[in-house]
Amino acid sequence: MPERTHDFGHYGARGIKGSEAAARQLDRLVEGIASPVTSKRGLLARLHYLTKTAHALNAAREAGLTATDRTVRAWLSGKRSPSRANLERIDTAYWAVRRRNVARHLLGRLNSRGGTRVELHPLNQSQVARPHQRVLGFRTLNIRHWDAIVRAWSAGDFEALDDAWIDQIADLGSDWGKYEYVTNLGFAA
Repeated sequence: MPERTHDFGHYGARGIKGSEAAARQLDRLVEGIASPVTSKRGLLARLHYLTKTAHALNAAREAGLTATDRTVRAWLSGKRSPSRANLERIDTAYWAVRRRNVARHLLGRLNSRGGTRVELHPLNQSQVARPHQRVLGFRTLNIRHWDAIVRAWSAGDFEALDDAWIDQIADLGSDWGKYEYVTNLGFAA
């Protein structure tokens, strides 16, 4: 069984970790507020989402929103505007809380009907010298249990996400190490 790659790109290969690609695809599946946080509409929508319930506000605090309740009320009423750093914190907290809120629904969709088929697009070897290139092809994998992947993704724990991802791609058999890094992943829910 292959070991994890420790020196990726040594010969010029390009790609991203499969777990990172999975996180990006999961982020694409989560729909949220389309207006940017820098617009009044986008800011107010995010603040209302984060302050709607005590649970949402606590999750926003855990995600990095450090403003006091008084400051948040001033932002909501339009008496004050958040600084650029606070706008970033608001947006980061919004997406963190949004991921937590939709994780259960997304997990149900991914696990339904026996799992979800994932398309693995191999890493880019165009810059690798011919003697060092590997034979890589497009692969598909049916992931039946997304629980650990979605749990780690929604918590923002990328180390656990990487471990959960490796556990799933090990189902490819002895050549799973060839697909630890990819150019892209495709799946839908």
